[in-house]
Amino acid sequence: MFIVVITTLLLVFHIDVLPISIMEARNFITAREMIDDGNWLLTTMNGEARYEKPPLPTWITALFGLIFGLEKLWALRLPAILMFGLSSYGIFAISKQLVNNFNLALLNSVITITSFYILAIIFEAPWDIYTHGFMIIGILFLLKHFLHKNNLYLFIASFFIGCSILSKGPISIYALLLPFLIAYGIVYKYKFSKPVVLKIIGVVILSLLIGGWWFLYVRMVDPDTFLKITEKETGNWNSYNVRPFYYYWSFFANSGLWLIPAFVSLLYPYLKNKVSNLKAYQFSLIWVLASLVLLSLVPEKKSRYLVPTLIPLAMNCGFYMEYVIKHFKYFKLKEKIAPVFHFSILIIVALAIPAVLLFQFKEVIFADWFYSTLLIFSALASGTTMMWFLKKRDVKNLTIASVAFYGSILFFGMPLVKHLPKHNYTPITDLKEEINFSNINLFNLNEVSPEIIWQYGDKIPEIDIDELASISQHKELAILVTNLEDSQQAFLEQNFEIIRLKTYDLNWSKVGSKGHKNRLTVQLLKIKKL
Repeated sequence: MFIVVITTLLLVFHIDVLPISIMEARNFITAREMIDDGNWLLTTMNGEARYEKPPLPTWITALFGLIFGLEKLWALRLPAILMFGLSSYGIFAISKQLVNNFNLALLNSVITITSFYILAIIFEAPWDIYTHGFMIIGILFLLKHFLHKNNLYLFIASFFIGCSILSKGPISIYALLLPFLIAYGIVYKYKFSKPVVLKIIGVVILSLLIGGWWFLYVRMVDPDTFLKITEKETGNWNSYNVRPFYYYWSFFANSGLWLIPAFVSLLYPYLKNKVSNLKAYQFSLIWVLASLVLLSLVPEKKSRYLVPTLIPLAMNCGFYMEYVIKHFKYFKLKEKIAPVFHFSILIIVALAIPAVLLFQFKEVIFADWFYSTLLIFSALASGTTMMWFLKKRDVKNLTIASVAFYGSILFFGMPLVKHLPKHNYTPITDLKEEINFSNINLFNLNEVSPEIIWQYGDKIPEIDIDELASISQHKELAILVTNLEDSQQAFLEQNFEIIRLKTYDLNWSKVGSKGHKNRLTVQLLKIKKL
């Protein structure tokens, strides 16, 4: 129940204030076209086949869209947040199975909820939380079978592993399940026999049937498109975002709030004689390192791919924090450095928030004095409370205060996001009505960004130069263009009468700044063939 409450307080109330990310836009467009066009199996984005991602998360999102309305962003984001909560519960339950310690299991769950990138993935690439969330529950029931020998748990595990496959293919099998199996085998040992092997084969077959039927269906119904997309996706593994092997080895930094404890929790020689359950600690550590190594072997690397490593890292971190909470009062000076440094940073950040708001975001304070006041007050209260508990060497309440501080930033800070300056922001929400009223066809040239298509509210068919060349004389079209090549610009000027109607810009940041994305700026042109 506590996990549900804290997840709700952290996220549910203000989930619609952040702008849509490119991955969200792609997924929400696909969900919209499921509803509008009935493309529930042969999924599309902007009218084109989109078989890169399996459809289970999109089905769930489309269902919420049907119930609450596609125009309600909070409704489309809510399922991913529910999966986030489910993942946190899975870590709690796995920890409870391993250590039979409610307080440690709850601590592990709270660390999961408040780890930066596990939270950020909900908005950056929400389908990832589905595949990993389902897999965590699948792992939970595998573990329960290992411990209690109940075959029913195998069927439940197979179902959730299949759901993970149906959410994003075999990604979580490789990055989360396989490292778990390696870690469990090393620490707790497998006892293989013929019945055990048969059960393993049964789990594999059932999981693949649940998770793989859609791939088989699309392969049979639309084989050419499916193979083309598959070749492109597999090619990206060796040619897109290729990073060196060691690229992920600062992974613990993605824990955010828990950066320093997460790093210390990896120091096995230091902690091996201090943790409350050595085998469970060894298990979580090997799970983390196995996931890290396997992910490092893949040439294509992105920060968000690290989430499967951060999930067991939360458990690993919990063992260290439990030790600090219980024994900090008896630490020698050298041992105090890491936890004192950790909490001191949080105290400094908390006490600095009011000054940052007052000097850098005055317009935000004037726009929403209510939440600004609450944020300033909660930051000051959190900072002084953490100082008090640090002075008293009360790490248990210090940890609770730091989590409360993190929650207050989200709860009181997120509503202020909508009041941040939006430099030259020009939404495209009214264009669809204008196009319908003018009775003119709208196309896009050079592949308009998914965020623009989502905000437009309908498909914007793509057109190329050859198609423009073949249109009849005097015919009028409206086109959205971005990043025109010189040859394309010359072609349009030579063959068309061009009227520049408007520029739409979904960026919040200034042109030329680091956060400005050229793909979010498009020009609306009205063209007539000469």
